[in-house]
Amino acid sequence: MNTLHRSLLSCFCVGAATLLMLGGCSVSQATKDAVARADTRYQQAQQTLGNSEGSAFELQRAKDHLEQAKKAVKDNDEKPAQRLAQQAELDVELAVAKSQQATARKAAAELQASIQQLRQETERSTGPTR
Repeated sequence: MNTLHRSLLSCFCVGAATLLMLGGCSVSQATKDAVARADTRYQQAQQTLGNSEGSAFELQRAKDHLEQAKKAVKDNDEKPAQRLAQQAELDVELAVAKSQQATARKAAAELQASIQQLRQETERSTGPTR
C-alpha cells in the first residue's frame, strides 16, 4: 500500500471514529420521553388554567425550563435536558396546586360570606338574643 492510500485510509478511520463518538453522545430515549412528557403536561396545564393570575408565573417558568430542555436535547446534552424537563414538570405541578388553592380560598370566602348573610337574616327574623 502506498503512502497516499495509507493517508486516505487513516483519515477515513479517524472520520468514522469521530462519527461513532458523536453518535454515542446522543440523548437517551428516556430523556427525550421525559421532555415530551413535560411538554404534554405543560400544554394540558396551560389549557386548563389559562392565564389565571395565581399560576401565571409558574407556567411561564415551566415554559422557559421546557424550552431549555428541548435545546439541551438538540445539543445532545443529556444531564441538563433531564434536569430541565424535571424542573418544568415541577413548575407545572406548582402552577396547578396554586390554582387549586386559589379556587379553594375563593370558595371558602364565598361560603363564609353566605354563612354571615344567613346569620344576619336569622337575627333579623328572630330578633337579637340576650
